[in-house]
Amino acid sequence: MDKVTIPDVLTLEETSKYLRLKVETVLHQALQGSILGRQIGNEWRFLKVAIDNWLRSKDSRSILLSQAGVFANDDELPELRKAVYQAKGRSEINEEKGS
Repeated sequence: MDKVTIPDVLTLEETSKYLRLKVETVLHQALQGSILGRQIGNEWRFLKVAIDNWLRSKDSRSILLSQAGVFANDDELPELRKAVYQAKGRSEINEEKGS
């Protein structure tokens, strides 16, 4: 069996084939930022190594939460958190509906 060489930089279509997913699914994930890619004009490019790392990694929320400890001793964190909740128009306290 011939060995297939996969380029280091993939197009949207090549990434779709590599992941065995529909082009639309890969595009949606790229637009959401789940799959790291770069849009250049109307074309998308993906690094194969980034795709491989993404496949091996936990979901992005878990990665973000695992890195959150880095900010634990940041003096500006309480002010940043307050600003985020204000921008979202939400309270920092999870209020029960109907209480």
